Amino acid sequence: MNRDLSDEEHVVNTPGSTMVSDGRNLLDLGESPADKEFGPELIVKVKVESEFEDDSLSQEKGEKPHQCSLCTKAFITSSSLRLHQMVHTGEKPYQCTLCSKAFITSSALRLHQMVHTGEKPYQCSFCSKAFMTASFLRRHQTIHPGEKPCQCSLCSKAFTTPSLLRRHQKIHTGEKPHQCSFCIKAFMTPSGLRLHQMIHTGEKPYQCSLCSKAFITSSSLRLHQMVHTGEKPYQCSFCSKAFIHPSLLRRHQMIHTGEKPHQCSSCGKAFTTPSRLRQHQTIHTGEKPHQCSLCSKAFTTSSYLRLHQTIHTGEKPYRCSFCSKAFIHPSLLHRHQMIHTGEKRYKCSLCSKAFTSPSLLRLHQMIHTGEMPYQCSFCSKAFIIPSLLRRHQTIHTGEKPHQCSLCSKAFTTSSYLRLHQTIHTGEKPYQCSLCSKAFITSSYLRLHHMIHTGERPYQCSSCSMAFIHPSLLRRHQMIHTGEKPHQCSLCSKAFSTPSHLRRHQTIHTGEKPY
Repeated sequence: MNRDLSDEEHVVNTPGSTMVSDGRNLLDLGESPADKEFGPELIVKVKVESEFEDDSLSQEKGEKPHQCSLCTKAFITSSSLRLHQMVHTGEKPYQCTLCSKAFITSSALRLHQMVHTGEKPYQCSFCSKAFMTASFLRRHQTIHPGEKPCQCSLCSKAFTTPSLLRRHQKIHTGEKPHQCSFCIKAFMTPSGLRLHQMIHTGEKPYQCSLCSKAFITSSSLRLHQMVHTGEKPYQCSFCSKAFIHPSLLRRHQMIHTGEKPHQCSSCGKAFTTPSRLRQHQTIHTGEKPHQCSLCSKAFTTSSYLRLHQTIHTGEKPYRCSFCSKAFIHPSLLHRHQMIHTGEKRYKCSLCSKAFTSPSLLRLHQMIHTGEMPYQCSFCSKAFIIPSLLRRHQTIHTGEKPHQCSLCSKAFTTSSYLRLHQTIHTGEKPYQCSLCSKAFITSSYLRLHHMIHTGERPYQCSSCSMAFIHPSLLRRHQMIHTGEKPHQCSLCSKAFSTPSHLRRHQTIHTGEKPY
């Protein structure tokens, strides 16, 4: 009845031997004479098979009998527990021969080696994309039919995989179990924590082979490489715009659909992305967690802080190919280049005006709707953006924090200071293509162009007069309404403009400025 069993069955099968592979004698295991009749090999095989059966039964019942002694996590199989314990010990026995990276399992090492070899054996039947594993391919293929089988029970959102659903559900519970040891930030996943910690360590392991830029993740590197190749595989079905990532395409399509799913609980405003909502909420909370280490200024986002720090370093890496101007951000460069190309892709649906950016279009549309959500706490004036409100409030406070280093003049905003400094430098970078006149700002150049074109888009509703700028129209309309909002504090006289008020005040002060 005896037959040879493989090493996998844990029997040392030598003639006349009753030893199990761990050195114990079968006679010491307390077997009966009947057990001896069938032989030790069969007994051990049954014992090993019963262990696998135990794990299978646990799997069926949903039990997790193997608990980690270092944390509260439990597992269905002992092998899963051993893998998990390597997280605590830091043990990574499988090392890559091509780089210094090491892994817990041989399968993880094999996957990593495909990064070096470029091997992607699993190709999508719907498109040309290929993947390293079958699971990555299956996840990708759910994009094509739009299949999202994993639905959240707390909201209507659906996901392609159970892991993405679990990650989403943490938004509802607010659970962030993975805390950073360097700062107070916490994260929903260990991978999110690891990525964040690279900000503290400065580690950027993924370097571009075409330029010196390095990145925290391989996906960020791949996105960056599309800048060099010009590849934009995700095209908008509403217009000709294309994008390097599906999330950017989805965000863009919200411009066409008008969808704004993320609503502020403090006011009625809604936003296209959760990050824009969070950014907006800092207006209500006044929170500015990102502080500059070189000055006392603080910012609502880390990206705003990085942009600010370029003021200290003087770094302007994005240079215009048409002129010598350089910029701190690619979006600023792109907006500037539209001056040269004349491109204005964002058109108002209510009038013929077009704009270089969607934000400028939204601001313009407020003229039509009359919406002015930012109201002054000192007076009844309201504004379309918070920066205009802050600028206005300096009239009440008298605050002028931006002082010229060449003369004693001070200004309410840094942009006014820069404009003033061009008087000292004589710089006029914006030149008219129709005549020799040059200007200190692009807006002054656009106003000047209207002299050549005869364009006057701002028409008075009370008479036939039209103007090149909305402020000139408002000033003119005061003739019809009789409105004089600027009152002298020394007498009862009132004026339609602040300049007329200032001129009047010289009568009281005796000042002769000219």
